[in-house]
Amino acid sequence: MSQKTKILGALFIALASASVLGSYEMVRSPTTVLFKATFGTHYLPVVMAIIPLAVIAVVYLYGILLSYLGPRKTLFTTTLGSAVIIGLSYWAHHAGFKFASAFLYVFRQAYIVILIEQYWSFINSTFDQKIARKLNGPIAGISSIGAVLGGIFVGKYAQNFGAAELILGASVFLLPAAFLSDIAYRICGEPKASHTEQEGKKGHLHLSLFKTSPLLSLLFGIILTTQMFSVFLSLIFQNILQDMIPNVNAQTAYLGNFYATVNGVAAFFQFIAAPIFMSIFPIHIIHLAIPLLHLVMAGLLMYSPTLALAGAAFLIFKSVDYSIFRASKEVLYIPLSFDARYRAKEMIDVFGYRFGKGATSLGITLIQSAGLILTPFFTWGALMATALWVGLIFPIVKYMPRRMKEPTV
Repeated sequence: MSQKTKILGALFIALASASVLGSYEMVRSPTTVLFKATFGTHYLPVVMAIIPLAVIAVVYLYGILLSYLGPRKTLFTTTLGSAVIIGLSYWAHHAGFKFASAFLYVFRQAYIVILIEQYWSFINSTFDQKIARKLNGPIAGISSIGAVLGGIFVGKYAQNFGAAELILGASVFLLPAAFLSDIAYRICGEPKASHTEQEGKKGHLHLSLFKTSPLLSLLFGIILTTQMFSVFLSLIFQNILQDMIPNVNAQTAYLGNFYATVNGVAAFFQFIAAPIFMSIFPIHIIHLAIPLLHLVMAGLLMYSPTLALAGAAFLIFKSVDYSIFRASKEVLYIPLSFDARYRAKEMIDVFGYRFGKGATSLGITLIQSAGLILTPFFTWGALMATALWVGLIFPIVKYMPRRMKEPTV
């Protein structure tokens, strides 16, 4: 397969991803608003506790489909299936079924990650690591354009159409994604499993890979620690913001400008910084530098918990996470087996992502509901999470292929 063919297939996958992320923006805010309107904010911890269980169920269903249909038909089926489920949930909400809003709140957390990670499984099975180092960042950038446009659409038309109607739009936006991703597979072909891994012979999730491949277990640990750090840093930022700008309208304006800045910085990292850094520096150096940067920012917050510093730390985390971290993490999957790229990856980046964030949030909620005030210790939590993250990088270097430890220029 020529490089031009690989790049063309990746472009269609990136466009499919942009469509899915646009869809997600149309369902994310409305489902949160509808859930709170129906059940109140006091039930948020309950529904958040359900999310990891729902995600593992979705991942297992995905594994079954992958065993019987293969990656191409599985992606097409899960995309159209998500569109149908969201559409039916919209009609159920209009028919007066109040649990439709709770179902959508949970389902939106699962469908977005299972679809996005399938796109990256395709890319990791199509690119070699040299091309991936140059193009993973821009692919993430093209995908993010969909999220930006979806957010603008919600902000502009939510009051005109209504929150519930936007959910139907989310269903519609998934339809082109199904066909764009199918075109990508048609261009590049469908990756084939080895004889021992065909049709899920090792299990629909092939969990034994985590015993035989220390790299996968370490990656799972890294995802958990990144989400722990994300939760603590988000809470630090939101608490300081609430103290410094208590006015609702002023705070909304601040956050609007803040996330616009995040998108701008992330775009710079995706299209410019990531390809340059990943060509110049070995992958293991990039993976070590990222948590060290966050460790420094968390340490500065310990001594100077200002809004400017908290905002800078959160902005850096979000921007790097969407760009350089994503691009460099995906490269690690490229030399691995089919099941590692299509099954273990989904356990790591779908279940691990949601479980890490959900478990940390729920743990904090339960402890604080018992009367303990954890707010002063959030910075310590962020420091511990980044320290664990750094500690997991060193053994990962041991299991990296030698060529990843070298620059490409």
